[in-house]
Amino acid sequence: MTALTDKPSPADAPRLPRATLIAIGAVALCAVIWGTTWYGITWQLGVVDPIVSVTWRFGLAALVLFAGMAIARQPRGLTRRQHLEAVGQGAFTFAVSYAFTYQSEQHVPSAIVAVIFAALAFLNLSLFRVAAGQKPHRLSWAGAALGVAGVAVLSGSELLSARLGPQAAMGIGFALVAVTSSAFGNLFAWRAQRAGAPLLASTAWAMAYGTGMLAVYGLATGAEFRIEPTAGYLISLVYLAVLGSVVAFVVYFWIARSRGYALASYISALTPPIAMLVSVAFENARFGLWALVGLAVVIAGQALMIRAARKPPA
Repeated sequence: MTALTDKPSPADAPRLPRATLIAIGAVALCAVIWGTTWYGITWQLGVVDPIVSVTWRFGLAALVLFAGMAIARQPRGLTRRQHLEAVGQGAFTFAVSYAFTYQSEQHVPSAIVAVIFAALAFLNLSLFRVAAGQKPHRLSWAGAALGVAGVAVLSGSELLSARLGPQAAMGIGFALVAVTSSAFGNLFAWRAQRAGAPLLASTAWAMAYGTGMLAVYGLATGAEFRIEPTAGYLISLVYLAVLGSVVAFVVYFWIARSRGYALASYISALTPPIAMLVSVAFENARFGLWALVGLAVVIAGQALMIRAARKPPA
C-alpha cells in the first residue's frame, strides 16, 4: 500500500541558521542583563555620588577584562591608531553617555530616558549611513521604527503625566546628549574594528579611558570618591561591573561586529520590557493592556531587525 499523503515531518521544516540562533541568544542575553541593571542601579543611589559609582563600575570592569585577557593569554596591546579609536569609544560610550544618563535621571523618570534611548537604532542607521556610507535594508528602518513606537507605548503613561517644566526639559536634553553620544561611541567602536583592534582589548582600553575621563570629571565637580560599605551597594557594584559591563558590552560589541550596529543597538528597545518584568517581581509594579501592546510591538521590531541582518542592503 502507498501512503495517501506525504506530509513533511517536523525534521524537514526549515530551520534558522546557527549563526542567526546565536545572534538571537546574544541579543536576549544582553537584553536580560541590561534590563535587570535598572533595578541594580537603584542600589547604588543615595549615599555615593552617581558619577563616582559609574567610575567604580567601569574601573572595576576594565580591571576584570584586563585580568581575564592576561589569564587567557589574549593580546592586550593596541596600535597607536587603535588606541585613538578606543579613546573616542571610551569618551562617547562610557564617559559622556553615562554621565549624561545619570544626570538625566535626576530630572525625569527613567521611562522617559528609555523612550529616548530607543532611538539609538535610528541614530546608528543614520550616522553609519552618513559617516560610513552604509545602506541598511529597509527592514532595518522598519524594525527601528517599531522599537521606538513600542517603547513609547510602554512608557506612554509616564510621558503623558510628566510635568514638562524646566527641570524635565533639562533632563530630556541630557538624555538626548547621552543617546547621541552612544551612537558616536558605536561609530568609534566600528572604526576600531576596521583598524584591526581585537574585541576584548579594544573594549578594555575603551573602558579604561572612559573611567579616567569620569574620574577627572568627578574631581573637577567636587565629587567625593567613596564606597558605601553595605552588602547591597557592593553586590550591585559587582553585578553592574561584571555582568552589566564586562559580559554585556563584550557580547554587545560582538553582535555589532558580526551582525551590524543597527541590530545590536536595538537591544536598547528590548531592555524596558525586561525592566518591567523585574519591577513586577521585585517592586510590586503593575502594568496594563497598553504595556502588553507595547511589548508585542517591540518584539515585532526585533524580528524585523534579525531578518534585516540576513538580507543584502537596500
